[in-house]
Amino acid sequence: MKLVWSPEIAAKAFMDTVKSCELLEGSSAAELVSAMAAGWNAKLIVETWSRGDVTTTSIGLSVASIHTCGRHVCIAPDEDSKTEYAAAMEKAGMSPEVIVGELEEVVKGMIIDFLVVDSRENNLGRIVKEAKFGDRGAVLVCKNASLAAADFRLFDGGSRRIARWVFLPVGKGLDIAHVAAGESGSGSDKGKESRWIRRVDKQSGEEFMIRK
Repeated sequence: MKLVWSPEIAAKAFMDTVKSCELLEGSSAAELVSAMAAGWNAKLIVETWSRGDVTTTSIGLSVASIHTCGRHVCIAPDEDSKTEYAAAMEKAGMSPEVIVGELEEVVKGMIIDFLVVDSRENNLGRIVKEAKFGDRGAVLVCKNASLAAADFRLFDGGSRRIARWVFLPVGKGLDIAHVAAGESGSGSDKGKESRWIRRVDKQSGEEFMIRK
């Protein structure tokens, strides 16, 4: 079973996010991320947030969870961040679940469909080692990718095969990767050796990581 794209739901989430963020700055990435999460019918959407960050992407993810009848979880590093985030989201008419703790610990046991993290935190590799992804596959998004490189190209794979990766110059940059269907569980397959081949589409500029 694979992730199935629904352009109709994606379009609805996109437009609803535009309406929700029309008075806020820096919302260009929010509409795209919202449309992606909704279009892929993500049932568990997880994001990270720290004090001082904008909430436009968070609003977009909440909008997406409404359209997919899914669960939107924000992981905050401390109580101050949680309070600030909850207040900002409540002002926008949203009330996602907020959990305080280290992301690598909180994601244990969660079967994630859509994960959004900040590239500046430089912990994507550790997160992926602990997270579980559903049999349908999953989508990973790194915000602020133009400010700090994501770890997608450094993955050794293990049981999580990154089937496709692309950088989009939206907002402050988005690194987006697709975890292949059927790649669930945590840890790596120590008994199986693999190598990665990098391919770049010359027309679109998209980069593909293929494991053989």
